Amino acid sequence: MKIRALFFVFTVAGLALASGSSAQESSSKPDIPGAPPAPVALTGPAIALRDALSAACSQTQSEFVRFLTARNKEAFTRLTPGARVALMKRFVLLNEPGKATSTTNPSGRPIVRCATPEVTTEMQIGGTELRDNLAFLPMELRNVTDPAGGDIRQVTMGMVREDGQWKLLSLGVLLLDLPALEIEWDAAEIESTEGGAIEALKKIAEAVEAYRRKYSRLPDSLANLGPPLHGAPTAEAAGLLDADLASGAKNGYTLRYVIAGASTLGAPAKYELSATPLQYGRTGQRSFFRDSNGVLHGADRKGAVGSASDPAVQ
Repeated sequence: MKIRALFFVFTVAGLALASGSSAQESSSKPDIPGAPPAPVALTGPAIALRDALSAACSQTQSEFVRFLTARNKEAFTRLTPGARVALMKRFVLLNEPGKATSTTNPSGRPIVRCATPEVTTEMQIGGTELRDNLAFLPMELRNVTDPAGGDIRQVTMGMVREDGQWKLLSLGVLLLDLPALEIEWDAAEIESTEGGAIEALKKIAEAVEAYRRKYSRLPDSLANLGPPLHGAPTAEAAGLLDADLASGAKNGYTLRYVIAGASTLGAPAKYELSATPLQYGRTGQRSFFRDSNGVLHGADRKGAVGSASDPAVQ
């Protein structure tokens, strides 16, 4: 399996490099012809990048955020959970969370290995080039399961010193500018979460009908459709929905189930479903409403619950 292509949609901005002197990380011992390379002492930027990659590998948000600048950290916390995970995935080119291990090569340079059930990537960090409060580190990323070594990526990571700590700055010449990306990412996330809300309402409707067929009545609440805590399914917990859907919130939307009328008995009994964004404009734009006749409606309600007067969703 090949490593996914690295596509950062970061805003390109001018990266003003400091005009001061630069220094290349090196060993304190001179090289001796024929002798193995002398180990190098790891600098702060190399250690910070190693730990940031390890956090991205395991998708540990509380650790990864430590390596963002104050401006990016604030924006990161405002992103939806899905967008935060998507950002971390891009640093290690893997879809699933992995187990990170750190070693060094014979020269003492850090290597981060990220292992998932499907594929394992290895990221080797090169020597640090320091320019005052900026640091640039070449990184080679490869798929360790590719014996030919043809699936290799090379990129230079930028770091910046902020309040004495090294933070992620850029990938190549592209700045890591999360505030500039929030609107763009929100739009992409909204398209996904709105589609998920429609699918959630369809699943709930199917579960309600399955419950009706089995118990000859409508469930009193979504909780009645969820998994039982112990033992076999019952009318109180029929096991027809996963726990998230049964709790009434999933993928950035709040889900509601309402019985339309006084009766819950028999086929004539009717119900309505709705899905509204948890954070209007961030986790969703449209509100969705499934009326008592089974017609799905959707409209921008500014975060309010939809109604049967909204346009039908095809």
